[in-house]
Amino acid sequence: MIKSNAEIVREYGPFPGVDQVGGVTFDGANVWFASGEKLNALDPASGRTVRAIEVPAHAGSAFDGKYLYQIAEKHIQKIDPATGRVLSTIPAPGGGDSGLAWGEGTLWVGQHRERKIHQIDPETGAILRTIDSNRFVTGVTWVDGELWHATWEGDESDVRRIDPESGEVLEQLDMPKDSFVSGMESDGADRFYCGGGKSGKVRALLRPSRARR
Repeated sequence: MIKSNAEIVREYGPFPGVDQVGGVTFDGANVWFASGEKLNALDPASGRTVRAIEVPAHAGSAFDGKYLYQIAEKHIQKIDPATGRVLSTIPAPGGGDSGLAWGEGTLWVGQHRERKIHQIDPETGAILRTIDSNRFVTGVTWVDGELWHATWEGDESDVRRIDPESGEVLEQLDMPKDSFVSGMESDGADRFYCGGGKSGKVRALLRPSRARR
């Protein structure tokens, strides 16, 4: 396993009226983050929030290239970002769902205290596969065929790349003291955008290049 310290390249926030940041996703232009009763769109260049969708947004967020997905307690909502309308809902796996990601044509859902990641059918919510972790799972993201997820347990948090078949940890980035990850998403290039929980912040981490591995 490759192990190193996470490199924070930029911090955003805290934001007015935002007490906690949960899920995070990226639509190719804006970073969306969940803050309880809203999904907020953040311009990563200026650091400003440019719009918000008023929907229950308690945990993980994802984007499939066209639609947003948002965990709202026991359900996952499919949202049209153009209108803010909830188009459909599917049941969440349950048991404290946290992270959410789109990858391989399916949704991937972190189960926090159960230390699991479920691959689910985006139309029905049926569980297709389950991967076990050895720590509490928060954010989840797919990028370039790689599955990454964040952990936050006790006073320690990290971001790790795992084998999507076995769950084996292949690479681990340890977060600095008192910096925790509540949700995460890749920008498809050299950044991970990470929710900072009760800090009310979003942090950009440097994604390790394959050349460094």
